[in-house]
Amino acid sequence: MSRSYIAGPVQALINEFSKLPTVGPKTAARLVFYLLNRPRGDAQSLADAIVALKDRVRLCSVCFSITEEDPCAICTDERRDPALLCVVAEAKDIYAIERTNAFRGTYHVLGGLISPMDGIGPTQLRVSELLERLQGEQRREVVIATNPNAEGDATALYLSRLIAPSGISVTRLAYGLPIGGDLDYADEVTLAKALEGRRAL
Repeated sequence: MSRSYIAGPVQALINEFSKLPTVGPKTAARLVFYLLNRPRGDAQSLADAIVALKDRVRLCSVCFSITEEDPCAICTDERRDPALLCVVAEAKDIYAIERTNAFRGTYHVLGGLISPMDGIGPTQLRVSELLERLQGEQRREVVIATNPNAEGDATALYLSRLIAPSGISVTRLAYGLPIGGDLDYADEVTLAKALEGRRAL
């Protein structure tokens, strides 16, 4: 039987950090030894923040984003354009869009994407809640901001077909080239999507 020479609490925390996405055993060990060399107050602040995350954060009853107050700050912000609704797969997508400061509408979180391979269909997502919102409020445009992959495309197509009869404009995030990128470094799919999404100057 092999004997472990690593202190139990150190190994336990390495194991817990290793469960996080993109964190392997080496990165987990670096994080643990970093914390070990920090003042106790830093470790306590981290622990408190994690517990607060689980105790105080919940889903907004309107858009299904994560929030501490219900409804969330975006849903209650009167400066937002209520006629413009952005549909995303997960709450983390709102975080990404909000960092751009380019969108001033509201959001709806589906809670995933249609993925028959994983057994996820429209009934497992918040599609019916989306349709209820579209009936209850005056909307000008629905922006479907799902990932540019098979699941994201399937979900966008499904939603556009459901929403189109209502007369509301349905748009999709454009695909294209990164700012500052070179054409010769772009893959064929990205370049093709950039050509499809071209607009007048």
